[in-house]
Amino acid sequence: MQDNARIHVEAGAGGNGCLSFRREAHVPKGGPDGGDGGRGGDVLLVCDDSLRDLEQFRRRSHFRARRGGHGQGALRHGKDGETLEIQVPPGTEVLIESDGTRHDLVRPGQRAMIARGGPGGRGNKRFAGPTHQTPRFAELGLAGEETWVSLRLRLIADVGLVGLPNAGKSSLLSRLTRAHPKVADYPFTTLEPALGTLDMDDRQLVIADIPGLIEGASSGAGLGHDFLAHIERTRLLVHVLDISPLDGSDPVANFATVEHELELHDPRLAALPRILALSKADLVDPETRAARRRDWMDRVGPEIPVIVTSSVARIGLDELAVDMVRRLASVQEEPGESGLAGSGESTAWPDDAPAPDVAPPEELAEHRVFRPAAERAYVVRRVGDHSFRVTGRGVERLLARYDLENEDALAYLERRLRGIGVLHALEAEGFEPGDEVEIGGVTFELDPNH
Repeated sequence: MQDNARIHVEAGAGGNGCLSFRREAHVPKGGPDGGDGGRGGDVLLVCDDSLRDLEQFRRRSHFRARRGGHGQGALRHGKDGETLEIQVPPGTEVLIESDGTRHDLVRPGQRAMIARGGPGGRGNKRFAGPTHQTPRFAELGLAGEETWVSLRLRLIADVGLVGLPNAGKSSLLSRLTRAHPKVADYPFTTLEPALGTLDMDDRQLVIADIPGLIEGASSGAGLGHDFLAHIERTRLLVHVLDISPLDGSDPVANFATVEHELELHDPRLAALPRILALSKADLVDPETRAARRRDWMDRVGPEIPVIVTSSVARIGLDELAVDMVRRLASVQEEPGESGLAGSGESTAWPDDAPAPDVAPPEELAEHRVFRPAAERAYVVRRVGDHSFRVTGRGVERLLARYDLENEDALAYLERRLRGIGVLHALEAEGFEPGDEVEIGGVTFELDPNH
């Protein structure tokens, strides 16, 4: 089972704006009519219930959305690039490595934006005004976001079957559901989780057979972290314990080992409701079964039901199924879980920030919220007698929009740099007209007085 993947995604670049002038018979000065470039395609992750693992990403790990179309004359705007949707199974955790944003896709139809397409450039018609009626430049489209994305699958199941290797979990799953995990008459351990669905009247339960845990699993021993993560979403644990182990081990010690590893991995797991299923009861006589059930009831207390089961003889399976339904009905939905179903969008916030509080609709204030535009922070440094370097994401993206070989575009860029304070900051560092300025790796002469 492929439950981890790392993919590279690249959103589409924006289309370039068009430099064009109207040309018609008997219209000597038609003016600019260049259209805008289209926006580049976004990259989305979509939760798809038909998928069960991340196997598809073993064959393909690079994804690129289409770029936007270029603008054309006669005010024809370029077409926006198509959004690229990448399907992932329910239970996929997403980490966007470029900024640390996390998404959790648990319900079919949920969508998460992982890379935004670049904006398209404006055509020369956009720059026409009363004092500059024939602009001879247009903007270039910007590149889309590009990042690596880490995907991790944690199975979504109502019930998780846990226990040591060869405890009988796979046999139990095959008898309770229509799943077909590997079952044989010789000792072995399951190497990957398996899911099955139990139909009970008007209720369905998803049951996960988690590979056997050994001592040290919480520290990575054996299958360790690879599969302990799959029980983190379950709401009920069924601890399957072999009451007649063929290896002669002590069932009490076996029980303690599994419970200890669960608690070390995540203390929340120790607080989950559980059922103790004493498996392989067909290997002991009825009197021994009853005695061992009484011993375990005294040992674990009244909060944990103890059920004697046998997958071969079908002993206790109906009782176990009924008790699982009853116990799940009393388990409350986890806080915040119901909120994911509302809009169909994933919940995401930076890794180091607390989850935002959401006020009920009736408490929302009736006012407009104004947010600042793109960040315009920049740093100016002198790097030579007549050369300066300006760094800052906003300034670098501004420079990328214009062809510096075009005099009109360069003049417009100088006006923009003056408007956002860059020229004032350069002059404070000793800049003089004609000095070289480097922005985003591009060096050019800047003469605001030209």
